[in-house]
Formats: sequence, structure tokens, C-alpha cells
Amino acid sequence: MTTTTADATGRTLTYSRSTATAARVLRQLRHDPRTIALMLVIPCLMLLLLRYVFDGSPHTFDAIGASLLGIFPLITMFLVTSIATLRERTSGTLERLLAMPLGKADLIAGYALAFGGLAIVQSALATGLAVWFLGLDVTGSPWLLLLVALLDALLGTALGLFVSAFAASEFQAVQFMPAVIFPQLLLCGLFTPRPDMHPVLEAISDVLPMSYAVDGMNEVLRHTDMTTTFVRDALVVAGCALLVLGLGAATLRRRTA
Repeated sequence: MTTTTADATGRTLTYSRSTATAARVLRQLRHDPRTIALMLVIPCLMLLLLRYVFDGSPHTFDAIGASLLGIFPLITMFLVTSIATLRERTSGTLERLLAMPLGKADLIAGYALAFGGLAIVQSALATGLAVWFLGLDVTGSPWLLLLVALLDALLGTALGLFVSAFAASEFQAVQFMPAVIFPQLLLCGLFTPRPDMHPVLEAISDVLPMSYAVDGMNEVLRHTDMTTTFVRDALVVAGCALLVLGLGAATLRRRTA
């Protein structure tokens, strides 16, 4: 009974520390309307622009719109999270927090909760706009599109947390985008089917999470029911997000005397 009570108390403390960290991050973001606009408005504007770029060819929008619905949240969350976390690293906020009775897992979970909450809003806005306003024609359930978009946004959050450890300035954080995001963008199957690529590039694309995000969106686009391929793709994206969050926790360093 004592062990069970201690475990329950430990879980409660972990939850309260994580939620306190999440609340602090959200309070900071509330005073930064430009960042909020980047996260919530820009993906919707990009989808709106894309729809009318292909105004004379709506089938083209249907073909790539679902894929971009997953890619845009990943990119914006990567940018915002990497820069926001870098500010806390360079200002010494993270070191001061880690000097307190706050575990690395608590801190990372708090950041994931804060940015994950924003990712839910972002993904819901973009999916609703694409499906119910821009007329994106999908065979499957729009809720499955929302699920993949949310997982992509969480993956972008995890990648941003991770790469912030290797940048010394906000400019350097942005410079990681060509290294982390652009190769995935080129090899994910957006521009050409992955089986049509050179075998070496196809093999590389097989280990990149964005490839599975695009595949998952295409499964919803083509099938009325949830397929085993969709489940596999969603699990791969979720697993990559958790893995990168773990790597992000490993980059945190406590302040030494």
C-alpha cells in the first residue's frame, strides 16, 4: 500500500510540474501575437493560396492538398518551437529550472503539452479550412486527416526541441531547417511517387518520418475506411515524435557549481 501511494504521489507531482511548465510557456506565448499568428494563421493562408493557385485545376489541389495539410503544421511548429526553446536555453531559463526539483522529463513534457495544445488548434483550423471551406475532396474521414496533421505538428515540436540544443542563436536555429526539413520535403513523395525515385533516395525516404505522414494523408485521400497502412504510418510518425522528444530530454544539462 505504501509503495502504491508513493507511486501515485510521484505521478501527481510529475503531472503538476509538467502542467506548470506548460502554463508558463503559454503565458509567454500569449504576449507574442506574431508567434501565435505564425502558428495558427500562416498554415491556413498557405492552404488558401495553394487552392487558388490551382483554381483552374481543382484535381491538382485535391492531389497535393492533403499532403501539405500535414507538412505545413510540421514546418511551422518546428520553427516556432526551435526558436522559443533556444531563447530559454540562451537566457539561462532552462538552467535555472533544472537547478530546481524539476526533472528533464517533466520539463520536456511541459513544453510538449504547451506546444501540443497549440498544435491541436492549428491542425483543427487548417483541416477545417481545407475540407469544409476550400473543398478538399477526401474519400476517408476528415477526422483521420486531423489526426495525421496533429501528429505531424507534434513531430515538428519534437524536432524543434531537439535541434535547439545545437544552435547558438535564433539565426542558427532557422539554418537547421534546410538540414532537417528540406530533405524530407523533397523525398516524402510530394513531388513524385517514392517508388519512382532512384533506389538510394527511395531507401533514404523510407527512414524519414515525413514520408509516412504524406503516405498516411494519401491513405485517407483514397480509402473510405482506416487501412492497416494508415495505422502503420500514424504509429511511425507518433513513434518518431516520442523518440525525438527523448533525444531532446537528453540534450538538457543541469547547471553545475
